[in-house]
Amino acid sequence: MRALVQRVTRASVCIDGAQVAQIDSGLLVLLGITHEDGTAHAQRLARKVMALRVFDDAQGRMNDPLGEREILCVSQFTLYADTAKGNRPSYGGAAPAAHAEQLYEYFCEHTNAQRGVFGADMQVELVNDGPVTLLLEA
Repeated sequence: MRALVQRVTRASVCIDGAQVAQIDSGLLVLLGITHEDGTAHAQRLARKVMALRVFDDAQGRMNDPLGEREILCVSQFTLYADTAKGNRPSYGGAAPAAHAEQLYEYFCEHTNAQRGVFGADMQVELVNDGPVTLLLEA
């Protein structure tokens, strides 16, 4: 399981021009799931995201956790793209949709995240704060 985590001042997801989710200050999580992932991976990654100390403390240092801030989570099978051979990505490493959706929902429930729509063609808009972007694996 992989997550591209971005600290944002705001982020939103639209589908066909309609906004389906929006947060202010918090984390945008692009979540990729592979064949071998299970609930233990999702739980470990959820705990890691919730505990990340990437927000400024009173002294202006990245030392504070998420706290009362929000999370927006978007499914992102392309995090498992393999471009080792040629220029067309292969997505064989990504989990089948039924398996991935179950773990996506599990992760979102355990982080109390707002959500995109699994498998939908989404437009994700964000203002990356810092910028702070981390790649996490579980």
